[in-house]
Amino acid sequence: MTKTFTMLAGVALVAAMASCAPKADGDSASEKTFTLWQLPSMVDDHGNSYVIRTANDSLIVIDGGKAPETEYLRGFIGALGNNVSAWIVTHPHFDHVEALTHILWDRQGMEIGGIYESRFTPEMIAADPVHSHWAVDYYAAIDSVKDIPVIESHPGDTFTIDGVRVKILSEINPEITDNVYNNSSMVVRVEDDVKSVVFLGDLGAEGGEKLLASEYRPDLDCDYLQIAHHGQRGCNEEFYKTINFKACLWPTASWIWNNDLGQGPGTGPYATADTRRWMDEKGITEHYVSVDGLQRID
Repeated sequence: MTKTFTMLAGVALVAAMASCAPKADGDSASEKTFTLWQLPSMVDDHGNSYVIRTANDSLIVIDGGKAPETEYLRGFIGALGNNVSAWIVTHPHFDHVEALTHILWDRQGMEIGGIYESRFTPEMIAADPVHSHWAVDYYAAIDSVKDIPVIESHPGDTFTIDGVRVKILSEINPEITDNVYNNSSMVVRVEDDVKSVVFLGDLGAEGGEKLLASEYRPDLDCDYLQIAHHGQRGCNEEFYKTINFKACLWPTASWIWNNDLGQGPGTGPYATADTRRWMDEKGITEHYVSVDGLQRID
């Protein structure tokens, strides 16, 4: 895809943004707050990609998704000014960092003020040999771009961009040797005076239990919660029952959402139905699912 086509695609995306999803309760012209977009997959696959625009048009990106999302993401950011103040990486699984890796290989004029991460140790990278080469590519990419600061992040770290406050709630958990990559997802809280969002990445049951027992438990209560690991086999039922939130963000492909690999809904190996049931039992009725396309929350 050429640079020109990428930018034009982004302009077309922005033209459609205003009607792409219901706005959050309490939205009014008098309230200055950030806009959050949950980006869909271009190939109906799992991924994690969020863009936040502050009231003064600064951008924060969470993860970014897989390689097939690269040009869509590039166009989206380009249409919003092509300048990302902060790029936050939850963990180096390819469905979270592959698009960023490709963008770092070919910036096409995109400015990135800083990449915030909790870096895996070499032993942690090697713990998932099926996916480790994507992590190696990602780390090589961010280390090769000398004009972008890479900020090692720890629980309790905070920074503010145009009134939007970002707080790190968890970092890598090298002592958890089960489900290593997911259980070391960096959990992030984003808020202003109007609304709050917590991004769980792919956090697993053990990582979730550790976070619940930490001093950052109160920071998990929020308005919008990104459901862990695309909605299946992430944080456990007790985790979701313990914290308070009003709406769910689901970065979830249709086949995970429906647990259907071709034999019909409910016939696959995924546990999404359990997570959906937990939300029903909790009384959550507001859901933003990437299966339904681009989602916007104002």
